[in-house]
Amino acid sequence: MSDGRSAPSWPDGEYVTPPAGGPARMTRAEMRRAARTANRRPARGPGRARTRSASGAAGSASRRRPSGKRRFIDYPRAGRRGVRRWLPSWKQLAGLFLTVCGSLLAAVAYAYATVSIPSVNPDTQTQANTFYWSDGSQMAEVGQVDRQNVTLSQVPSAVQWDFLAAENASFYTDPGVDPQGILRAIYHMAEGGEVQSGSTITQQFVKNTYLNQSQTLSRKLDEIMISLKIGGKLSKRQILQGYLNTCYYGRGAYGIEAASEAYYGMPVQRLTVSQGAFLAATVNAPSVMMNADDPQQRAPAVARWKYVLGRMAAIGKISAAQKDRYLRAGFPTPEPMRGRGSMSGQIGYLVQVAEQYVEQHSSISDQQLNEGGYQIHTTFDKHEVAELSSSVAAMRKQHLDPDHRAADRDVQVGAASVDPTTGAVVALYGGDGWDKGHYTDNADSSGVPVGSTFKPFDLAAALDHGAVLSPGAPPSPITPESLFDGDDGIEIKNQQGHYLPDGSDPTGLLHQQNDTPTKWGYITLRKAMEQSVNTPYVQLGEYVGYDNVENEALRAGLLRNTLQYDTAGFYIGTSTPSAIRMADAYGTFADHGIRHQPYSVTEVVHAGARLPGFQAPSGVRAMPASTADTVTGVLQDVVKHGTGTNALALGRPAAGKTGTTDDYKSAWFIGYTPQLSTAVALFKENPKNSGLQSMAGVGGYSKVFGADMPTQVWLGYMTAALQGQPVLSFPAAPHLGQGTNENGAPSPGPSPSPSATPTPSPTPSAPSPTPSLTPCSDIPGGCVSPTPAPSPSQTGVGTTGGLFGPGTGGQGQGVAPGPSMRPRN
Repeated sequence: MSDGRSAPSWPDGEYVTPPAGGPARMTRAEMRRAARTANRRPARGPGRARTRSASGAAGSASRRRPSGKRRFIDYPRAGRRGVRRWLPSWKQLAGLFLTVCGSLLAAVAYAYATVSIPSVNPDTQTQANTFYWSDGSQMAEVGQVDRQNVTLSQVPSAVQWDFLAAENASFYTDPGVDPQGILRAIYHMAEGGEVQSGSTITQQFVKNTYLNQSQTLSRKLDEIMISLKIGGKLSKRQILQGYLNTCYYGRGAYGIEAASEAYYGMPVQRLTVSQGAFLAATVNAPSVMMNADDPQQRAPAVARWKYVLGRMAAIGKISAAQKDRYLRAGFPTPEPMRGRGSMSGQIGYLVQVAEQYVEQHSSISDQQLNEGGYQIHTTFDKHEVAELSSSVAAMRKQHLDPDHRAADRDVQVGAASVDPTTGAVVALYGGDGWDKGHYTDNADSSGVPVGSTFKPFDLAAALDHGAVLSPGAPPSPITPESLFDGDDGIEIKNQQGHYLPDGSDPTGLLHQQNDTPTKWGYITLRKAMEQSVNTPYVQLGEYVGYDNVENEALRAGLLRNTLQYDTAGFYIGTSTPSAIRMADAYGTFADHGIRHQPYSVTEVVHAGARLPGFQAPSGVRAMPASTADTVTGVLQDVVKHGTGTNALALGRPAAGKTGTTDDYKSAWFIGYTPQLSTAVALFKENPKNSGLQSMAGVGGYSKVFGADMPTQVWLGYMTAALQGQPVLSFPAAPHLGQGTNENGAPSPGPSPSPSATPTPSPTPSAPSPTPSLTPCSDIPGGCVSPTPAPSPSQTGVGTTGGLFGPGTGGQGQGVAPGPSMRPRN
């Protein structure tokens, strides 16, 4: 029967029907719960009976635990009350720890597996080209970034350990990441101690080379993952090398080589342990260390330097005694901060000459050179370049006043100085400077006629090949004492006995002019050289022959395309070699006939490797020593008795020649001692107008000769450049006798040259020896095959050419000297 009430439905679904009329019975599950509760809760005291009914206990248990199923995570904890309900068990804590660690390891493993080493940041590979003076000091840096990557072998081992001691002593043993180091850095900084980097050298290398410099968590995680992985791609030495080359050291210097130059003005190979400790300290505090030469910034810089030395001693890389010795020696104060080598003054021209030489003597392209990373050691002497510039400035200050004298405007100077025993270009003056808007290198450009300074090549060719004085006759021996007609306006004959036509008047004959109408009569070639008389050398050149004179000049060192020999003016200087080439060719006379090609670079280093092709050129025999020494003897007389007497103030043996062209459009002086050969050219050219202009009136002179301002520049420079060097003499010129005179000259007699005491005419029984002609084929290397040169109009100053090739055009068309051009002195 039913009393109208439904049977209770228990949570576990288990129900027992009570007997009719009897008390309600508990289910088995309910009885188990009640029993457990009774066991956990002992009686509160003796005699105290439970007052709660079984049904009440069952109801309470049912409310505490609505289900009989166990939960996967028993939290909050069942069967606990108060705070204990929320305290996890040790099993739960252990499980949580293992879960977190496993998740982290899984995340790291996933990140390690999926991260890839990115491409190298191209900015870290950008470098400058560094140019060095002949003494090894830095001359200039060319490039947007002051960086010169070096190999680890170029960095002294002790300097490497300066960085390792300061940054990451466990570098060679750690996996690339040092958690203890990070924690230690945090601890030291929290205590206010020395600031230490929490990153390993590997991490810093990765950050510099592959990543950006942002301070974000994702970037830091990438840094750590790549640092762990990079060891499989690069060796520890490669990583350290990359680190040293990519760090920023202050003063605009990226990489240890640039830092070494910026702070100590020397390559990294020469750094000491103490200096290396200073540079190591700059990595973390470049703003502090870069001004360490400032007394106000000195204290913190010294403290960091001492810290690095202390770390070196602590890890056993130097002894305590060594550390104390470095400390007693004192702080290695860096040089005052200076700007990167600028291109002002003569530096732009020096760099340009060196770059052109590198490209001409190697397979390095212009594009490769622009990518940077080359260390270029030059022949340029810092002291002598400065002295040459100072001498030009002194001449300008004394003679030129462009603000008040119109004639002095646009006057330019080009000069070069060469070691005649090697061909090394030690100094040059290319103009006012790139910073002044003058980009054409006057020292290494063709375009300025050399005038009478070409005459020594005429004489050398005559000494070597003789002269055909009569049609069909064999060449006759020529010496400096041979007599030729020196009068003004004489007609000139060729080897066939025909008179030369006037280039400007085909119907008339050429009447060669001198600078003055002096009636010289027949004079020796020595006297004609001393007084720069034109007519004897124009006639001599015709008798010797174009080809022989040209080849003599080429063997001495001039370039074919700068030789203008379409008229008789060729023999007296219509050609336009550069100052470098003229100084070098005169150096052939100075070195007894041995020619040395001019060179400006001694060594090129890239990526730590010395590139081939930059050894000093070997000298070759260009002419017999007797020829060179004879020409030197004649040019010594030019300085002693002729147009070059202003050079006597040098106070030591010197040989030289002045040169001035028609209408005074150029003036030269080229002179040499046994140690140095220097050429100076003066000319006038307005960039806005084409061609060279007359220098009449320049410096207040109605006529501008090579004996004046060019010789003054030469003298001032040579005096300073040779100071302290031994006074050397030239060898005595061989005695060649009278030689053969031009037809019509008086019979041989005492030499009229005032440079020597006249000697009696040889008697028939003891005739004067006649010089033996040295055919071109007998000279090592043979002759330069004669090739008729074109007859281009004379151009203005070219942009290139003296050292490497002919000019490629000038600032404007110049004057075309006619056959009656009158170079004098």
